[in-house]
Amino acid sequence: MIFGFVGIIHLVAVVFSIVELGLTAYVVSVFDGPWASSPSRVNFMLFNSIWSLLVLAYVGLTPLYYTRVFHRLASLVLEAITMIFWFAGSIALAVGFGGPYSCDGNSVCGSITAAITFGFFLWALFTALTVLDTIESMRSRRGTTHSHTKPYVGA
Repeated sequence: MIFGFVGIIHLVAVVFSIVELGLTAYVVSVFDGPWASSPSRVNFMLFNSIWSLLVLAYVGLTPLYYTRVFHRLASLVLEAITMIFWFAGSIALAVGFGGPYSCDGNSVCGSITAAITFGFFLWALFTALTVLDTIESMRSRRGTTHSHTKPYVGA
């Protein structure tokens, strides 16, 4: 298999982020007008989509091509922040627009519902990435702390 389990999660997160970007951009375009602006909840979800694509580009591509710039702890912190952003944005959008009585039958209702759904999926994906990277960081950290206690055998 070319991609590992984490690589597949990264690819799914990229695809879901692009879908979320399209959904929230459509909702923003419907709400924006000369006398009104889109709700801040929707703008935050649009920001989350763009932020996630940038974080996924750093986490996925930097270790392959720019190894001197990549730092595992920075990657872990960015994934944790992104996980929190997705949770907060999805909850805010669900509270503001979700529920069976909040839709009035317009064309935006389905897009907002899909944006809420994909937001929670992305939150779950970034939670899984954060947990897996934390486990990997702890495993690699454990290996380095014991290696310096061994005596040096030089040639």
